Amino acid sequence: MPEPVTEYEKRLGNSLEIVAREDRAHRAVGSAKVAVVAVGLLMVWLCLSHERVSPYWLFVLAASFFLLAGFHEIVLRAKARAETLADFYRRGIARLQDRWIGFGQTGDRFRDPGHVYSEDLDLFGKGSLFELLSIARLPMGERRLADWLSTPSPLPVIAERQQLVSELRERLDLRENIAVAGTRLRPRLDPESLLLWANDGPALPGPLSRGLVAALAAAICAGIVYYFLASIFWPLAISLLLGLGVRQKLVKRAESTMHGVACNAEGLLAFAKILALLEKESFSSPHLREFTGRLKTSGICASRAIRKLAAVVYWVDGHDSLLGHLAEIPILYSLQVAFAADAWRRRYGRSLQSWVDIAAEMEALLSLACYSFEHPADPFPELQAAPDGAAIFRGEDLGHPLIPAAKCVANSVRLDDRVRVLLVSGSNMSGKSTLLRAVGVNTVLAMAGAPVRAKTLSLTPLALGTRLRSADSLQDGRSGFYTEILRLRVVFDLTANSLPLLFLFDELLEGTNSKDRKLAAEGLTKMLLRRRAIGIVTTHDLSLADIADSLDGKMANMHFEDQVRDGKMSFEYKLRDGVVTKSNAIELMRLIGFEL
Repeated sequence: MPEPVTEYEKRLGNSLEIVAREDRAHRAVGSAKVAVVAVGLLMVWLCLSHERVSPYWLFVLAASFFLLAGFHEIVLRAKARAETLADFYRRGIARLQDRWIGFGQTGDRFRDPGHVYSEDLDLFGKGSLFELLSIARLPMGERRLADWLSTPSPLPVIAERQQLVSELRERLDLRENIAVAGTRLRPRLDPESLLLWANDGPALPGPLSRGLVAALAAAICAGIVYYFLASIFWPLAISLLLGLGVRQKLVKRAESTMHGVACNAEGLLAFAKILALLEKESFSSPHLREFTGRLKTSGICASRAIRKLAAVVYWVDGHDSLLGHLAEIPILYSLQVAFAADAWRRRYGRSLQSWVDIAAEMEALLSLACYSFEHPADPFPELQAAPDGAAIFRGEDLGHPLIPAAKCVANSVRLDDRVRVLLVSGSNMSGKSTLLRAVGVNTVLAMAGAPVRAKTLSLTPLALGTRLRSADSLQDGRSGFYTEILRLRVVFDLTANSLPLLFLFDELLEGTNSKDRKLAAEGLTKMLLRRRAIGIVTTHDLSLADIADSLDGKMANMHFEDQVRDGKMSFEYKLRDGVVTKSNAIELMRLIGFEL
């Protein structure tokens, strides 16, 4: 495989060349159109003032203008596609150069303050793991990726997902084509509401009623024509009375059917374009081949079916327009459109869930595949079944994927049946919280089936629970300490699940006095160990280091160090054995001007 930066720069250069070429063509065709219009105006003047010029030349000029306009549209589309591709590769290069924050989808709509680890680990929001990973174009793809990050997957699913990501990693052309699918569209698509509508079942009578409505609309139109030709009104009156009667009976159900389609036609066209790309792709994995097979089963081509629905939705969108109101009575517009929507729902409604799931799964997989392509040094973790229910986390040279590579300091962490808890002490800003986040984020990636930022990582399937951030709440009347212990209770309750727990606690019980902190921390740690849990606890309180003596070697003390040189604080961010021997609090206060 080529180096990601080299490949992206090459493709970016190709895209920019196409943009420049099409821009030249755009200006040339635009000038030609102006010239044709100018010649056309001159020809009109000559035809009107000098009868020697044949007016048939005007048709030649009009045809030339329309040909140029069609070619101009092709040029503009090619330019827009190339510009989108250039932007796609610029963002890819920005990710590789750690300049990606603020340029991707943040996933803010998936944020859940009550989630057991997502807020602590920055899974969603600006500068989040989701923004780094997601290249999804559709909302269902974003939702599926968010679900994978928020919920640990079963071991067989993770193993299969790693294989799928490995195959898709090389499909750069597929990711490129999906990135430009519907370039000029402004899609709005709510898959949950669309699925509810599709699965709701038909709201209108069957094909016979649809034929009756079509016949009545034809009769009304014929009656109008007959009235103007023969001045006889009664055929029109009869057809109008029948048509209005049928409309009165069905209009509420018709409007419910039309308004239940919670999307615009452009959103459906973007969905159809992505499905069409997947239908054409040839895969080696049975799982991916099964996906493409489900898009073309029983004579139903998913992309074509979605395009049909998009055509119906264009008519639905026109219902409230002036032309829609003018056409309501003569052709029974709302009934005709509602019957078309209902017919689509009868034929394809039950298949829509499968198509949405396939698009969601493929976009989430392609996001992970893109990350894997851009980080070839990041390996897949080795997941293994837990021996006798024991939990294992053995990471060598773990780094945090959200920290730029030039600044990231890797550390090794080993948690297993021998040492199940690390108590990490250290001064302010020494790297304790970053270590917890590195362990947590890599666990999230591992349980989602993605590569990890490490030299190697071996672990059993784990439930993850964190308490890294908590604050008091004036509105809820809760102190910081009470908020913390409520969160600790939520994490502890995870031990009742089938998966062993990996817990990550930053500055454990910092809101109480040293004596109570030590007793409570020791009791909580023992309860967690009895429940098969493993984890890491950080603290400023060195008295907590004594807890290791009462845990039969199941807890190990580790620490981070800092140095003061030439009046400046420096940190190496390397995890060391034992308890920290000094604090930097006094020195930090002196450095900012306090005379202590």
